Amino acid sequence: MPSARPVSTRAVLGAQTARTISGMSSTTASGLLRAWAVLALGCASCSDQSHASAPDSAPPGMRWIPGAEFTMGSAAQGAHPNEAPEHRVRVDGFWMDECAVTNAEFARFVDATKYVTVAEKAVDWEQMSKTVEPGTPKPPDEALAPGSLVYTPTKETVPLDNLSGWWRWQLGADWRHPEGPGSAIVGREMHPVVHIAWDDAVAYAAWAEKRLPTEAEWEHAARGGLVGKRYAWGDEFRPGGKAMANTYTGTFPMKDTAEDGYAGTAPVKSFPPNAYGLYDMGGNVWNWCSDWFRSDAHALAAPEGCGQNPSGPRESWDASDPLSPKRVIKGGSYLCNPSYCESYRPSARRGTPPDTGSTHVGFRCVKSR
Repeated sequence: MPSARPVSTRAVLGAQTARTISGMSSTTASGLLRAWAVLALGCASCSDQSHASAPDSAPPGMRWIPGAEFTMGSAAQGAHPNEAPEHRVRVDGFWMDECAVTNAEFARFVDATKYVTVAEKAVDWEQMSKTVEPGTPKPPDEALAPGSLVYTPTKETVPLDNLSGWWRWQLGADWRHPEGPGSAIVGREMHPVVHIAWDDAVAYAAWAEKRLPTEAEWEHAARGGLVGKRYAWGDEFRPGGKAMANTYTGTFPMKDTAEDGYAGTAPVKSFPPNAYGLYDMGGNVWNWCSDWFRSDAHALAAPEGCGQNPSGPRESWDASDPLSPKRVIKGGSYLCNPSYCESYRPSARRGTPPDTGSTHVGFRCVKSR
């Protein structure tokens, strides 16, 4: 099964020239043995303090996530190499938005601050040239106009290791115009905002007096207190035949049959929340995290023993795309399908350049106690 990492939108400037990025760096056998040895010894470095009780008053639209020690990552069948090895982590309690930030909420932020998103700005070739192969020719000036990547269904089956089959660089695509010029968010006010780069999410969080979650916080919250379960709601994808998340049904990337009720994004709260009261912690849109992405991050963390409030690696590294620094995204999206990716699992993780937005990446915020 391909690893299905989200495409680097502005760094590649168009899905037509997207590189095949299905490979992930593998951990050496000796490294894995060391990591599993640490796990077998337990989590001696983590404090054994009792969980702090929830504060008396909740910020509007947020849920309290109790501090806990949990197993981060996955070695289960179907998990991607960058999810291994499993290792113990402890996080303190925090508040998390119960939903991804919506178009309506982001509009209030823009109205108050006059903020301009990355997708609404022309591409800076001087910066972009640092993230592509040396000697890559500069695209025509008109191709560097504001825009973003838009998912486009194919007319026939295509190789799933070539992202250019279903992504296109669309001039004029941004959060107000998700499919490009002529599209709008009227009637989609309660859908999660998309075409949001990492810098855009950070700016919103600062305005809201919040922050982006660390990857560990996000994964702990997504698990909802469940231990060793494949999904945020349990091990069965559709318990009793009920859709629990907005994912891609049908044949990817040709036709989303909307068996779960939606083809494309869904309004927040369209599916049941997890045990912590959080919606869409699997599917709908990917969520930005604060961490730098390394494909070997878990392999590096495991030998250190149980991490206390880890904030991720000091720098980004991805063997399949070493020139482009990335931040972590979690949760999968409405484009996830078992034939291509099953990233609506809490342990699933991907890296995306900070200047990248697309039709399936959004965010939610957290707030410390």
